[in-house]
Amino acid sequence: MTSLSSGWTDTVYARTDDEASLREIARVVRTDIIRMLALAPSGHAAGALGMADLMTVLYFNAMRHDPARPDWSERDVFFLSNGHTAPVLYAVLARSGYFPVPELGTLRRLGSRLQGHPERCTLPGVESTSGPLGSGLSQAAGYAYVLANIDRVRHRFVYTVMGDGEIDEGNVWEAAMFAGKYRLGNLIAFIDRNNIQIDGPTEAVMPLTNLRAKWESFDWHVLDIDGNNVRAVMDAIQLGRTVNYAPTMIIANTVAGKGVPFMEYDHRWHGKIPSVEQAEAALQALEGSSW
Repeated sequence: MTSLSSGWTDTVYARTDDEASLREIARVVRTDIIRMLALAPSGHAAGALGMADLMTVLYFNAMRHDPARPDWSERDVFFLSNGHTAPVLYAVLARSGYFPVPELGTLRRLGSRLQGHPERCTLPGVESTSGPLGSGLSQAAGYAYVLANIDRVRHRFVYTVMGDGEIDEGNVWEAAMFAGKYRLGNLIAFIDRNNIQIDGPTEAVMPLTNLRAKWESFDWHVLDIDGNNVRAVMDAIQLGRTVNYAPTMIIANTVAGKGVPFMEYDHRWHGKIPSVEQAEAALQALEGSSW
């Protein structure tokens, strides 16, 4: 385990519009995820790896935020609904400068600030406690409603990411109705559409069928993109920010376990962690990646 624990770098990245730089940050985020999970050893691999590109674009390109002022009143707000993918959130927060990068090595340890699900008020930059699936969209919609209709603030945006298996939860659709009714144009949500959940393929467990049609029927503006393409994610967010008459849903088609060949597309890696040998192989694969 020594080589895994000694491999952390303290590199912190700044906001950028350069696609190559964003892809490199996403690669580093993936290596952070592998190291965290192998050192824990506990957590969820597939979803966290698949979301690295869209989370990188959010924190290093799209969102207004300041690690030196986590509670900055002008910040955009992010809610991680599928909280079990916490390693990817912790990685982008650390690489943004919210806390020291080597602290990533404490994932899920007793007394650590980096538990299996993010906890509000424990770690700077974490806006809500994630645990029960299906709650993030309701939290995000409520925050967006207050900004738009009570505070009358027009320049701040609220973002959230949900897993595709998560939207089996009924609470998601209550929030979908609420956000559509109040035309929350300051709300931009993602579905991490990787087609897997803990028990198998989503379409075998509970078919989601035509997600675009479902969200459009709730009066959302819907975009369907390659969620592992940083340019596609950047463009979708930019377009979503111009839509002031409806909330935007970005269906981000991702590869579960992206970047690690033996994990990709395999639902068994939803809640599985790599052995030391597998982690080393994963890091080698990520070192040679160039997508």
